[in-house]
Amino acid sequence: MFKVMILLKRKEELSKDDFKIWWMNEHAKLATQLPGLKKICFNLVKNEDSLYDGVSELWFDSEDAFTESYQSETGKSVIADSMKHVSSRNGLIVEENMLLEQK
Repeated sequence: MFKVMILLKRKEELSKDDFKIWWMNEHAKLATQLPGLKKICFNLVKNEDSLYDGVSELWFDSEDAFTESYQSETGKSVIADSMKHVSSRNGLIVEENMLLEQK
């Protein structure tokens, strides 16, 4: 499976609480509609001195599926919505190496 992580820094005029409300509600509704999306996780950053306020993890079947998803109208809407609320949006293509998973 293909995984991408997106690191977000909120705009200064947006409080941490306002960022959380927007991201976990409005933006989440858009992001979960991305075509080909298999799994999504939003991680709110708790430490005050962090460079980022949120880290999203998104899984797709392949890099092509990811690229096609973000080239779709929904994908363009997701990016546009992000850019209205964040000062920084950095994507990382990662190779996930699960070391431990207890059930």
